Formats: sequence, structure tokens, C-alpha cells
Amino acid sequence: METSPSRPGPGLAGALTVTIDARLGERVPGYVLGLIAVPDVDVVRESEKVDARLTAAEDALHAAGLSKADVSALPAVAAWRDAYRTVDVNPNKFPCAAESVLRRVAKGDRLPRINALVDLCNAVSLDSRLPVASCDVGDIRGELEVRLAYGNEVFAPLGAPTATETPDPGEVVYADGQGRAHSRRWNWRQGDVVKTDVGRRRLLLTVESAHEGGRAVVDEALDRLVVALTELGAEPGRPLVLDRTAPSGELFTAPSAATVR
Repeated sequence: METSPSRPGPGLAGALTVTIDARLGERVPGYVLGLIAVPDVDVVRESEKVDARLTAAEDALHAAGLSKADVSALPAVAAWRDAYRTVDVNPNKFPCAAESVLRRVAKGDRLPRINALVDLCNAVSLDSRLPVASCDVGDIRGELEVRLAYGNEVFAPLGAPTATETPDPGEVVYADGQGRAHSRRWNWRQGDVVKTDVGRRRLLLTVESAHEGGRAVVDEALDRLVVALTELGAEPGRPLVLDRTAPSGELFTAPSAATVR
């Protein structure tokens, strides 16, 4: 599949610095962000191994018999609900990404199969109870910051990129240096610019936690993703974990020993 003429080919966009804004670290001191850079991967529509992994995760959740209230009370999810309230977002109206997929599967549904990378992230999200996402960063230059929105960023909704929105001041967004927001209300909704589609892609995988002891769960999820990505023929970089004490790091280049776990 040819790459879009508006984007560089995979691996050609240079290093990307990812930062957690200090104001966000102060508001939610337990926030942990795990990252995996995938410079060049051919995203396929289907993978038997990934589908089996996702089906097993769904089956396990079906067997657990969790109600909607049970899902909200899971420690990892409950901490996200508290984090959302801390930044003035109602988690009942805007649940975090992990709560959304967990609720859907817990009531007996199965998740739609999108492609191997998105399905992999959903499987790891169900297993870890954490928000896990794949982001195409082929169109992002230089920097990406997880921060409180100023209110003048431009967000292109997934599936409707011309119906742009402006985030509310103070909501958490993934923002680049071009004034674009690539998420709404932290990880509630992903933007169209960073959606993962089939073909050759430059990807950034994210795993987020907000609960006590979440760092260990993030590390475990990152390890699972690295193994699965390698099975898919990708060559992922070493995982990078950011938090309040180490809020910034560089990806898609050889990182220093101080920035990797």
C-alpha cells in the first residue's frame, strides 16, 4: 500500500519527543504513560494470533460476569474515574477508553475487528484493564505533549475529520506543536489524524494508568505488546515509561539509558 502523499514514509519523520505537562502531573500525580515506538510496520487487516488473543480476552471477561458497576469499581478503572473528575470531566458521560471497551464486552458483546494493531491494543486493554492505543504518528513532527488544553487546539474527530472541534479549556489532550489535539478528554476519544489503518505505518503505542501500583501493570502490558508486535513482523523500539518524576523522553531514535526502563 502506498503512503499518503501528505505524509512521509515510515521512519522518515525523525525523532519524537513526548512530554507529560507538569500541570497534569500535579493534578494527577499517579499518572503513568508507557510508550512503544514502531518506526515501520505493515499493518494487516487480520492476524489469527491477534484474533485468538482478543477472543480469549473477551471470553475471560464474559466468564467473570461483571456488571456495569463492577467494571467501574475495578481499581484501575476507578482511579481513572477519579482522575477524570480531577480535571473536571464527568466519567459517567465520558468514560476512559478502558472502561468503554470493558463495559461493552462485560455485557456479553464482542468488539468489532478493525485491523491487527487495533485488535491487539484492545486485547491488551481488556487483559490489563488499562487504556491501550495505537497512534499513527507519521504526520506529527517533533513533539507530542499530554497536557491540559488551552481551548484553541483543533481536533479532527475519528471518521469525520472535516467536522473539527475545539477542546474545552483544561481538558486533557494529546497535542502536537502545530496546535492540533489528537484526543478528547484524555483518552476518551482518539482523533482521525492518528487513527491506525492498514498499510505501512509509523506508530506510537500508548499504555496509561492512574492507579496505585499502575507502573507494574503498564510494564507488563508493554512487554506483551513488544512480543506481539515482533510476531507481526515489526521491530518495536525499547519501551519508554513517563511519569511525574520522568516526564519527557525521545522516541524513534536511540534513547539514552536514562529514558528507558
